[in-house]
Amino acid sequence: MYGSTQIELAWTVIPILIVAVLFAATAQIIHAIQDAPEPKGAVEVTAIGHQFWWEFRYPTLGIVTANELHVPVSDPAHPTPTFLKLLSADTDHSFWVPQLAGKTDLIPNHPNETWLDPHETGLFLGQCAQYCGTQHAKMLLRAYVDSPEDFKAWVHEQQQPANQDEREAAGRHVFESTACLNCHAINGTNGTGRFGPDLTHLMSRRTLAAGAAENTPENLRLWIQNPDAIKTGSLMPAMKLSDTDLDALVRYLETLR
Repeated sequence: MYGSTQIELAWTVIPILIVAVLFAATAQIIHAIQDAPEPKGAVEVTAIGHQFWWEFRYPTLGIVTANELHVPVSDPAHPTPTFLKLLSADTDHSFWVPQLAGKTDLIPNHPNETWLDPHETGLFLGQCAQYCGTQHAKMLLRAYVDSPEDFKAWVHEQQQPANQDEREAAGRHVFESTACLNCHAINGTNGTGRFGPDLTHLMSRRTLAAGAAENTPENLRLWIQNPDAIKTGSLMPAMKLSDTDLDALVRYLETLR
């Protein structure tokens, strides 16, 4: 016996049907993920990738911060997810916090989206997962999943105006009369720069230079004086201030909590 039309039809048609079913199921899931509506009651965050740091904006809360993302824990009984709009200010980046979400690319002129739905509080570490330049490896981020009470307290603190301690007026003058204000913003001053992180609540963050160093007065002084000592190739310029001006500026920045 040579050949069998029935068998040949069977082993051709059956695999085609299997592939068709898999294709339909996959297309349905991809559509559900890519075109998923923003969850009701979600916290909205705009994450902007810069060389080489992260900017986080909470448009409905009026908060701007850098490198440290705060989100509320999401109780399955009362979900409070966080919806992130992802933008790039320069080149390709990728948002990646392995324990919270898969990596999602930030592409210039191509807004992207992702969302977080964490069920445990704690600190979760992440970083840029797309090579973006010489300091790509030190473009780190810290994601804090807070309890509802802690998140509410953090929001309240971040919504307060910058501390304007008159005893540190000399340091504020240094900030407002040098190139600092070209890149950085501090609410209540004439600094409105967007090239660098917002410094209004600088000392509420635990790290400097996108996680490259602890946020201590000593590291802050070194970061202003010689950024390459902490993060070679960063876009932060060495300010070349006198010791007197540098000390006054650091004392002023230390009040920004």
